[in-house]
Amino acid sequence: MYKRILVCFDGSETSNQALVAALQLAREADGRVRIVHAFDAMAYLTGYEYGAQVYDDALRSAGEMLDKALEISKSSGVPADKKMLDIPGARLGEVVAEEARAWNADLVVVGTHGRRGIGRVLLGSGAEQVIRMAPVPVLAFRAR
Repeated sequence: MYKRILVCFDGSETSNQALVAALQLAREADGRVRIVHAFDAMAYLTGYEYGAQVYDDALRSAGEMLDKALEISKSSGVPADKKMLDIPGARLGEVVAEEARAWNADLVVVGTHGRRGIGRVLLGSGAEQVIRMAPVPVLAFRAR
């Protein structure tokens, strides 16, 4: 079954659902989980005086979010680790696909916000990118 499960985590309700499901699957298969967060530095580097502070705050916040997810994983008894994926200018799907290959993941688990219409056009669909580009099966969780 799935022994190496990569979980995309952004702190949202759907990524929390994805984390819980990944932990259940890993526990049943005597597997392990890697929790990843894709941090796009380019989104925070503005060139303005406060740009570096905004970047530092966002990076710290993302790190704290990953730490909390790792605590949840460890309290469940499933072996887990975390990794911040920071590849400037790369698309989410590319970054996650590369990490899945490098870590030899069997499954990627991701939450999706289920945006449609103009929201999807303006904000894009990170989960859709992951589904299209992942080298392994993807389990996606939609918002309730």
